[in-house]
Amino acid sequence: MKNIFEKSNNSESIMFSDEEENLDFLDKSLLREGEVGLPQIGELEVMRHYKELSDKNFCIEKGVYPLGSCTMKYNPKVNEVLASLEGFANLHPSTPDKYAQGALELMFKLQEKLKKITGMDAVTLQPAAGAHGELTGMMIVKKYFEHIKDNRKKVIIPDSAHGTNPSSAKMCGFDIVNVKSNERGQVDVEDLKRLVDKDVAAIMMTNPNTLGIFEENVKEISEIMHANGSLLYYDGANFNAIMGYTNPKKMGFDIVHVNLHKTFATPHGGGGPGAGPVGVVEKLKDFLPVPVIGFDGEMYFKDYNLENTIGSVKAFYGNFGVLVRAYAYILMMGDNLKEATENAVLNANYIKEKLKSAYEFPFNEPSMHEFVMSGERQKENGVSTLNIAKRLMDFDVHPPTIYFPLIIHEAIMVEPTESETKEKLDEFIEIMLKIAKEAEETPDMVLTAPHMTPVKKVDETLAARHPDLTFKE
Repeated sequence: MKNIFEKSNNSESIMFSDEEENLDFLDKSLLREGEVGLPQIGELEVMRHYKELSDKNFCIEKGVYPLGSCTMKYNPKVNEVLASLEGFANLHPSTPDKYAQGALELMFKLQEKLKKITGMDAVTLQPAAGAHGELTGMMIVKKYFEHIKDNRKKVIIPDSAHGTNPSSAKMCGFDIVNVKSNERGQVDVEDLKRLVDKDVAAIMMTNPNTLGIFEENVKEISEIMHANGSLLYYDGANFNAIMGYTNPKKMGFDIVHVNLHKTFATPHGGGGPGAGPVGVVEKLKDFLPVPVIGFDGEMYFKDYNLENTIGSVKAFYGNFGVLVRAYAYILMMGDNLKEATENAVLNANYIKEKLKSAYEFPFNEPSMHEFVMSGERQKENGVSTLNIAKRLMDFDVHPPTIYFPLIIHEAIMVEPTESETKEKLDEFIEIMLKIAKEAEETPDMVLTAPHMTPVKKVDETLAARHPDLTFKE
C-alpha cells in the first residue's frame, strides 16, 4: 500500500491519491470534497480559549465541595508528582515480576497497610471502583456458599443503603430483602430478626450509614447474622468517619471494600479513576481474585495460586496510578489518619448545629462525617431542595447530594470533609442561612437560580427526555 495520503499543492488539505478507487464502498456524502476548514489562529489564542473553558469547570480548588457520601476532599499535589514518576507511569503492565519489583513492593505494602487499617486478614487491590469492590465482595459471597454447598439466595440491605448495594447483589443472582430503619435512623434490629432465615447469604451495611449515623447495634447485628451462618459485608464509602478509631473487623464484618478515591485522597472527579480494594477475613482469603501480591522474603510476585478464587476482576492489576497516590497519602499522614477522622466528624457536626435553626433534621442524632437535613420547611414556600442546590452555584459552592437517602423527603446530604478550614465552613453556613432566608422572603430569587453560571436555569425533565444532539454550525 503506497502513498494513500499525499499533500496537495494546497498545504491545508489532505487528498487521497492512487488508491482513492478503494473508497467506492463509502457513501459519497461521507467523503470530504473541500478543505478541512480549521481556524487559522495562533497558539496563544488557542490556549486562551481552552483556559477560559477550564475556568468554567468546578473543582475542589475553586470552592467548597460538600458532596455527601462521596468525600470530595482535597488531593495533595505531591501524590500527583509521585504517581507520574517514570518508573511508575511508564511501566508496562506486562513487565515480568523481576523487572517490576518497585511497583510490586508498593502494592504489597499497600495491601499490608490496608489490612491493618481495616482489620482484615487479606486484601486485593484489583477492583477499579467502590461499586466494583462491592461486586467483587458479593462474588466472593456467592462462591463461598457454592463451595460449602449451601445454595442461599437472599441478601439483606437497609432501606437507607447506597443504590449500588442492591445492584451489586442482584448482579450476582441474589434476591434483595430490605430491612427498615428505626426512629433513630439505624437498622431496626427487630425487623432484621424477622427477615433472617437460612436462605440469607449476607447483609450489606454502611457504618456510619448514609444518614451519617453510627449503627450502635452493629455487634448485635453481627451476632444475629453469624448465628444464622450468614456473612456481613461492609460498604466502605463512609470509611472517612472511622479510620484510626475502629475498623470493620472489630464490628464483626467478614468482607469490606474501601474507596481509595475517597478516604485516601486520590482524585475521582468526572467519574474516575477510582479504586475499591476488598479485604476479607481468614476463611475467605482463598476466594479473592487473582493475582494477589506476595513476597517470599527475596522477591515480590503476583500470586495466582488461590484454589477457590473468583478469578480476575480487572485487566492487569487495577488502576495502578490510584494505588500509588493512596499509598503516598497513607505514608504522609501516618498516625494523622486518626486526626483526619476527628476533623471530618467535627466539621460535619459544627455545620449541622449552625443550620438547625433554618432547616429540618428528621433524625436528632449525633452525626459522624456527614449529615442529612431536609428542605421540607422551604418546600412550604414552593422552594425545593433542587432549587436550593441550584442557588448554591451562584456562590461558587458545589451543590451537596440531594434527594438521598430516599427515606428522607427533600433530603440534603452534606459532607464537609477534614480539608476545609473553619473560615470556609462559616462561609458555607452563612450562604445556607442566606438561601433559607431568601426562600422565606424572596422565593423567586431561589426558584430562578442559578443566575451567575454560564448556563442559567434549565428544564431538566425536557433535557433528559428530549436531548438535542444535533450539530450546529
